[in-house]
Amino acid sequence: MLTALSIKNYALIDTLHVDFNDGLSIITGETGAGKSILLGGLSLILGKRADLNSLKDTTQKCVIEAVFDISSYNLKSLFKAEDFDYESQTIIRREILPSGKSRAFVNDSPVNLSSLQLLGACLIDIHSQHQTLELTSNEFQFQVIDALANNDKVLQNYKEKLKTYKALQKELKELLAFQAEAIKEHDYNSFLLNELVEANLVDGELETLEEEYETLNNIEGIKEKLDESYQLLSDEEVGALYTLTTLKNAFQKLSELSSKYENLFGRINSSLIEMDDVFNEVNTLKDNLEVDPGRLETVDSKLKMIHNLLQKHVAGNVSELIKIKNELEEKVSVTENLDSTIQKKQLEIDSKTTELNTISETIHKRRIEAIPKLKKQLESLLVSLGMPNAQFKIETTYSDTFFANGKDALLFLFSANKGGNFNELKKAASGGELSRIMLAIKSVLSKYIKLPTIMFDEIDTGVSGEISNKMGDIMLEMSKTMQVFSITHLPQIAAKGHSHFKVYKEDINNTTQTNLIKLNHDERVVEIAQMLGGLEMSSSAIAHAKELLN
Repeated sequence: MLTALSIKNYALIDTLHVDFNDGLSIITGETGAGKSILLGGLSLILGKRADLNSLKDTTQKCVIEAVFDISSYNLKSLFKAEDFDYESQTIIRREILPSGKSRAFVNDSPVNLSSLQLLGACLIDIHSQHQTLELTSNEFQFQVIDALANNDKVLQNYKEKLKTYKALQKELKELLAFQAEAIKEHDYNSFLLNELVEANLVDGELETLEEEYETLNNIEGIKEKLDESYQLLSDEEVGALYTLTTLKNAFQKLSELSSKYENLFGRINSSLIEMDDVFNEVNTLKDNLEVDPGRLETVDSKLKMIHNLLQKHVAGNVSELIKIKNELEEKVSVTENLDSTIQKKQLEIDSKTTELNTISETIHKRRIEAIPKLKKQLESLLVSLGMPNAQFKIETTYSDTFFANGKDALLFLFSANKGGNFNELKKAASGGELSRIMLAIKSVLSKYIKLPTIMFDEIDTGVSGEISNKMGDIMLEMSKTMQVFSITHLPQIAAKGHSHFKVYKEDINNTTQTNLIKLNHDERVVEIAQMLGGLEMSSSAIAHAKELLN
């Protein structure tokens, strides 16, 4: 409930602070005194867009702050979802800066307007005669029926299952679309894959094959050079091995004569050992070298195949071709296994459909049971509100479609006159009748669910006498389970409030200001007497006012 409201530098309000209680609070004041300003400020708290023209002093910022007791509203999940800091005494603040920028805070944490609007809808319901379109919407009508049917938990379960069901349907649709496209590409992808599989690619083999090709393609020249190297090493007269052996023998004799030749002898001996090893390797290479035209043709063919594949797939190396092969294998495999995947997905959808049908039937049965109760209570209340012939025709038809709140199609018709035709609410009821119907519906709802604070803005326009007295009784009854505000011009309603506030204008330093004060008992007598008989209060008006208050 709303426990306090502070407004600074807004429209005709300089500074205002007021505390509110639970129960029924009455707000009165002369036409033009500023009740709309008060509602405008409250609307900013609920997420309405700000207007720079709202600033009283355009050089100062406007600040509107409201304190709510939300301990019984079960809003922790909403606070968590919107990343608000939860406090049982929650403070909402709006600031409009002279620059025109607007800021919003929940418990001192900045929030965006969409989140604020979501929270605001759970805290205050401002209702006027011009805001009855909600009553004519199927969504609101279902909310009323479901409140009486106690469908809250089962609807929550239904919506969770429906969310999963729709996600599965989307996945199936995407799978079918993918399958249709994949089938077109399957043959081509299979052809490409077979080419790559037959190529039997090995990472790094391109370089190895190119080296082997160069060897095989130049084998005569290589053989000639190896033979020449063999001769240079092994010739008995001038070969390198013969020369080094002769040199080694000479220095061996010298090292025996003097130690200063030992170092050179060792180096020559090491060179001879290394040269001997070179000779053996050259000899091995020469012996193993074979002219193999068949192998050359095989290597050449494999190289051409790899280069063609590189060009076809716009790849830079064999590693990329192997990656492409793996991707093609996955595509072909997925395509070939899609039927199984689709069948599995369809079975999941069938299972979820069965669950939804079961829950929908429960929702439907509860609604069928609740409709007569709702019809009886509404028609009874409307009799006391001056609509003795009001009748409702409410029917639900079980359909084949999963809607957001079940499978029911709703027929919610109304007739205001005896023997009159039933029609949609917006066609069958006048503005004043819609206001009384809305009051009746809110009254019924307040018995079944925890409603947010409700503010009736002159909902009693166009009624008087006993009907206004009954409207006041209904609001008073509602206030037993919720906080109710009524902005009214009718003394019969004003007298029923637990608290009474007056909106008034006053001129201070040649400036008109709007203010709001809480009236004590004596001030209420005066206010109600003036509502009865005007500013020139008669003794009878005062007596009547006291009688109404008692």
